[in-house]
Amino acid sequence: MLPKSAAEIHAAVNPFTAGDVAAILREQGWLRREDEAASRWGLHLFTLTSEGEPATNWTADAAALLGPRAENRETFARLLALVFEYDAHAVLASRECQEVLGRDGSRQVLRALATEILTGGPVDSSRLKEIVAAIKARLAYSSREIFHPLRVALAGRVGGGELDRVVLLIDRAARTEGLVPVKSVRTRILEFCAALD
Repeated sequence: MLPKSAAEIHAAVNPFTAGDVAAILREQGWLRREDEAASRWGLHLFTLTSEGEPATNWTADAAALLGPRAENRETFARLLALVFEYDAHAVLASRECQEVLGRDGSRQVLRALATEILTGGPVDSSRLKEIVAAIKARLAYSSREIFHPLRVALAGRVGGGELDRVVLLIDRAARTEGLVPVKSVRTRILEFCAALD
């Protein structure tokens, strides 16, 4: 038996590509119509598959971040939906989310999270690490006690590390040409805190 190539190993770990992301975006209506995007941005018509377009870069990153965490296309599409669909009131109506928010310290974590998000820039991997470190320095809570309310407030769901990857895609999606409007991390925490009170 021949050893697997690097491409075969990667495909086994992450069966999803930027093309799969693009297909899901089209199916769900999460792409701006080409003529609408062109007129809004004063651009020539573009397609998602053209080299160097911002939406293409985002789809590749979404495939790389979320693909290894999805066991099938349906799960993959549900993770992508968390980037594009956010309703703080619906999140708070969920029993699972209420359980997370009912734990000791959750509201303190949310206040600290809101403060950190509102005083900084867009959330990427480095910024998320800074936010968590600042909360840990201020409050005596474990990573688990910080990440559970963070995931509920920003990704809108209870879950594991796959939701942290969703959070990393949100602000980039909000700034990416060619995608429908996405609520930024800043907008989400404001809406969540307003709905919580």
